[in-house]
Amino acid sequence: MKNLVISLACSLGICLSAAAAQVTLKVNNSESINNKYQLQLLKEALSRDPNNQYKIQTSPVDLNEGQMLNYIRSGEMDVMWGGTNNDYENAMQPIRIPLFKGLLGHRLFIIRNGEQARFNGVSSLSGLKDFKVGQGRQWADTQVLKSAGLDVVTSMKYDGLFYMLEGGRFDAFPRGVHEPFAEVTARPELNLTVEKNLLLVYPLAAYFFVAKDNNKLAKVIESGLMEMIDDGSFDQFFYQNPMVAEALENAQLANRTVFRIDNPNMPPLTPYDNEKLWFKIE
Repeated sequence: MKNLVISLACSLGICLSAAAAQVTLKVNNSESINNKYQLQLLKEALSRDPNNQYKIQTSPVDLNEGQMLNYIRSGEMDVMWGGTNNDYENAMQPIRIPLFKGLLGHRLFIIRNGEQARFNGVSSLSGLKDFKVGQGRQWADTQVLKSAGLDVVTSMKYDGLFYMLEGGRFDAFPRGVHEPFAEVTARPELNLTVEKNLLLVYPLAAYFFVAKDNNKLAKVIESGLMEMIDDGSFDQFFYQNPMVAEALENAQLANRTVFRIDNPNMPPLTPYDNEKLWFKIE
């Protein structure tokens, strides 16, 4: 009986120790359509950790990427996600696995309903330069569009860009293929639609980022994602995600006129040589 009590006490102690060792990770706000994908992918990657020690606490408010970067550096946030660039990779530790397989760099345009005819005649990049495009001021791809000679109007607030577009502040809002259909559907009060014929492509990867010195967490996330890639569950998660599957069906990428531009801000350690990480139109 005494041994049984000791055994139960030890078992309870082990449980209490495990519970005490649980780590709470503070991450991005999870309310937007896009963030739900990244959040679920992060949870899937963390679940591969044999110690299963992490739980997620999402930010109660929306933060722009500049704020999140500062919070990562100060320790007020543990993980953020966003399009990579040299500044981000210098300031934080990237997990260099593209969360959307590079699909984020395949851009459709949200436009005002009834203005499709304005875009039907665009057959070259120079023709696209006749339009003003909207973008977040601190987004990684804002400088990409500017470096290609596009006329970019910026805003600090993501949601405000949809209202600026409807109000005529600019003509088109470039969005990753997986984004615009759900975004338009989520705003039925706005007179917006997705342009039907054009596709702008440039190298862009969205990563998870952690603090520079948080090697343990970086390895846990990377290991979980690579395990998902190797066993096929990453592609299953990606292609069966309702937002991505519906977007690829609606976008009809093979039927669009493609304009390719460079991304001068892609860091030199981008893993282009690993074909398993990247989306291909064909």
